[in-house]
Amino acid sequence: MNANQFLKAVEQLQGWRQYLFLVALAERGFPNFVLFSDAIGQKAGARMRVLLDSAWNLVNEKASEADLTRMLARLEQMSPSPEKYDSYGVHPAFDFCQLLEQALLDMLNPGRDRALDASRLATATVMSFIEFSEGEDLDEDELVRLLDHHPLMKADKAFQRELVLSLKRQRTPMESFVADLQAQAADDGVSNLGIALDEGGEDEA
Repeated sequence: MNANQFLKAVEQLQGWRQYLFLVALAERGFPNFVLFSDAIGQKAGARMRVLLDSAWNLVNEKASEADLTRMLARLEQMSPSPEKYDSYGVHPAFDFCQLLEQALLDMLNPGRDRALDASRLATATVMSFIEFSEGEDLDEDELVRLLDHHPLMKADKAFQRELVLSLKRQRTPMESFVADLQAQAADDGVSNLGIALDEGGEDEA
């Protein structure tokens, strides 16, 4: 699957496939939120975990508009504002919240195409992190080469492409399929930035 084929496949995601694509991208960024939340002393990771698990369950559970509105309100309460913090970690944490918000909005209003924008946001999170952590003294050409060959970029591309292929192959969102998809996205607690929850959050602060 080349780049154009991938973009076309993402654009074609609809219904439960688009929803699971959005939730999986959010899951991939969840550790970034936890580490930043811990770093600023909010310790909202456990509450966000409950909300994210509830979002996964929505694909096979009927949720009312009131339920979804309450979930969105809880997400907004826990979402950090990039304008309030000087540390870099607020940005990937906020990106995670944006992805989860798009998933919940997709369940509330499923008529919109959200997958492509979410895909680009998830990739931009990785690009921004690489530029922040390794690209300070590089010129534009050097930065492009760094991004083209960076393991985190390759991992993001591989994850998103496999995710799309899995969704296209699957006929129905069986519970076992959703569980496997969640485990794949969670990647044993390692985020799309290559940072594990048990690393303590120093890279995010």
